[in-house]
Amino acid sequence: MKLMHLSDLHLGKRVNSYSMLPDQAYILDRILEIADAERPDGVLIAGDVYDKSVAPAEAVELFDAFLVELSRRKLHVFVSSGNHDSPERLAFGSRLMDASGIHLSPVYDGSCRCVTLRDALGPVDIYMLPFIKPAAVRRFFPDKEIVSYTDAVAAAIGAMEVDRSRRNVLLAHQFVTGADTCESEELSVGGVENVDAAVFAPFDYVALGHLHGPQNVGSQRIRYCGTPLKYSFSERLHQKSVTIVELEETLTLRTVPLRPLRDMIELRGTYAQLLSCGECTDYVHVILTDEEEIPDAVGKLRLLLPNLMKLSYDNTRTRSSQIVTADAAVRKKHPVEIFADFYRQQNDQDMNEDQTAYLRALIEAIWEGAQ
Repeated sequence: MKLMHLSDLHLGKRVNSYSMLPDQAYILDRILEIADAERPDGVLIAGDVYDKSVAPAEAVELFDAFLVELSRRKLHVFVSSGNHDSPERLAFGSRLMDASGIHLSPVYDGSCRCVTLRDALGPVDIYMLPFIKPAAVRRFFPDKEIVSYTDAVAAAIGAMEVDRSRRNVLLAHQFVTGADTCESEELSVGGVENVDAAVFAPFDYVALGHLHGPQNVGSQRIRYCGTPLKYSFSERLHQKSVTIVELEETLTLRTVPLRPLRDMIELRGTYAQLLSCGECTDYVHVILTDEEEIPDAVGKLRLLLPNLMKLSYDNTRTRSSQIVTADAAVRKKHPVEIFADFYRQQNDQDMNEDQTAYLRALIEAIWEGAQ
């Protein structure tokens, strides 16, 4: 069984006010070429199809055209919703699309959709789990204590009754503990969205979405394929690719590189040095090292760099005025711990049990209300 793993298309996204739709249309065409060369049995799209829950019409039209082309190739396509998607909108028409081999995850209702494919070795069960939060799962399992994201995903997987004598694949869109992040990803303070990788034990392959950098988590069995395009300058060193999954007696993975219409790069130097570099049509972050600011530097540089997205300075003044940011230890703390530290500094005493319980309940209510 050969599968092609994609995620986080973020169709309709704008980066520094630039529409990425032309670049997205180009890269989807390259993905279709890879599908023609690889001839997979199925395509896995693990969430964040769109960049916003109410996607612009052009983004919907682009995804529609992509699905039509995949269907024409007689491929089974599996699509689960991510935190940027509206699960209700993404699932529209799913029962009609099944006949064309397009399988969409429904809104989570306490169960997870499973579609079975077959090859010479027998069945492969493919489960599509949309992005879930504890509050979305808790109401379907009143007898379980579901507080964390790990609890929520564990409960959802437990209800699937996975037959471990068969090969099993899961599409999921969550943040798995131990994965590397970058600044373009929206993650909660204190790691509250973390899901323990141990909950995925029943599956031979877990096709993850949510993080933009391609990476395995713990083993190759649990993998983020990453975005097909760079969506921030923190991703400029990423090698974007499509992950090809071959699920036979053993699991093998390989990647096929994706070459964008325009790369995302960083250029550093003085204004005079950059003027001598020549024209470049990539998306550019310019870092000027001049001690004095250059009047209308953006307008002047855009004559050579038409896709100049961002300009900043790195000089004596900017280095002396940098804001001190929280260290890694603080970023890993739960918000209750951070507030408790602040309370202790301000009042020279710890919060009592009632205050801690009230704060914890308040934070959970805020998170759950953000669904």
